[in-house]
Amino acid sequence: MAGSREQLTVNREEGKGMRVVFRDFRVLDVEGGFFGSLVIEDGVIKDIIRAKGCVPDADITIDGRRFGDSAVVMPAFIDLHAHFREPAAVARELPPLEAPFPVENIEASALAAVAGGFVTLISMANVRPVIDTVDKAWVVKERCDALGLVDLYPVVSLTKDMEGRELSGITDISDLNNKTGMRSVLMFSEDGRDVADEDLFLAAMTEAARLGIPVSCHCDYGGREAETVKSAGGSRVELSRIEEQAAVLRAIELGRKAGCHIHIAHVSVKETVDIIRRAKKVAPANGFKLTCEASPHHIGATEEDARRMGSDSYGRVNPPLQGAADCRAIIDGLADTTIDAIATDHAPHSDRDKAAGAPGFSGLETAFAVCLGSAPPGFSHENWMQRLSALMSANPARILGLEDRGRITPGLRADLVIADTQAVWTVDPDKLKTRGKCTPFADRQLQGRIVMTLHAGNIIYTGDR
Repeated sequence: MAGSREQLTVNREEGKGMRVVFRDFRVLDVEGGFFGSLVIEDGVIKDIIRAKGCVPDADITIDGRRFGDSAVVMPAFIDLHAHFREPAAVARELPPLEAPFPVENIEASALAAVAGGFVTLISMANVRPVIDTVDKAWVVKERCDALGLVDLYPVVSLTKDMEGRELSGITDISDLNNKTGMRSVLMFSEDGRDVADEDLFLAAMTEAARLGIPVSCHCDYGGREAETVKSAGGSRVELSRIEEQAAVLRAIELGRKAGCHIHIAHVSVKETVDIIRRAKKVAPANGFKLTCEASPHHIGATEEDARRMGSDSYGRVNPPLQGAADCRAIIDGLADTTIDAIATDHAPHSDRDKAAGAPGFSGLETAFAVCLGSAPPGFSHENWMQRLSALMSANPARILGLEDRGRITPGLRADLVIADTQAVWTVDPDKLKTRGKCTPFADRQLQGRIVMTLHAGNIIYTGDR
């Protein structure tokens, strides 16, 4: 179970030969819900029993009666967009008065992830040094795998050192996969900036298409119109709206040319939702595929929250928080399947860095509750929970090509959470497991909390009930 650093390493063979039973729970995934029990053997869902009380003997029995009527067993969550910060923290020089270990590292992010119900995560490449080769990605993945808490798949950047001048080592992916016998890189991205050179961007997408790996696009290259607004002194909020629209249109156009799977990161404005909705109505051709994500802070927070926190400091995030109409449009996009996934964009910073204007919020531990409380009109609680399971588990698994998780089906890996959907709690940044304490939901009362997380049948987190 998640605890101190000394307790972090989990024996991956621990679940072998063990039988774990979830007895008499409400169970729910993308396909719907039922009342019954789950039998887990060797870290895999062995059987589903849709009758009360009829369960086999087990090494561990988790009884639903202990958790109450508001508890539900769901597939654990999959995050398509997080920042685990290492190896940046190793290279950073800290001022003499800074507290020890002020910057996020793999251990802290992994603890935050399992507390939020996430056990599979994509981590972005914009650390120092940039993850621009498969060897660098492999080093980070091996270190996280040794903890035994989460599956981390580091992104490889599209260009060398994310400088936008030449392709990175993405062409070596096939060699690494052949050498290791496993898929170690599931996504490419230049997240943190856009690729300005269209020929280079197209070349990267073409290579990604050859490899069958999606490209997550950080869309903020706005072209001439954005430059005009910027030179006229337009606000970051106004500028970002223009940049995002122009960059999304460009990414879709280049993706069609390359026959690539492009994934639009952190959709933040209503116009982008409309662009993606229209683009998805055009029949795909030449291997082109379009998916997208939205982040909880663009669902549940607005520019008013940013101003309250300090728009140029603690409230700063890229893309910036927008208006209530944008939040509503994103929620509508989640409801009508225009938006495929919820991804946290977990981006922790030290207090000193946030005060100086570093963009980003910590989001892993609040994501489920924020999204649970954002149900659109016309959705029942059960239907919204089912939709959330699609957005946070089944769809991300499909986007990444991970066929062994994301749903509750015999034969799939037992990555599971118990969520108390009625638990009311107040977000206290000091109690978050991440070292980055900045969140737009500080002191906000939320409903819904993860009380247990399993990774491949191993209990890795138990929270307060």
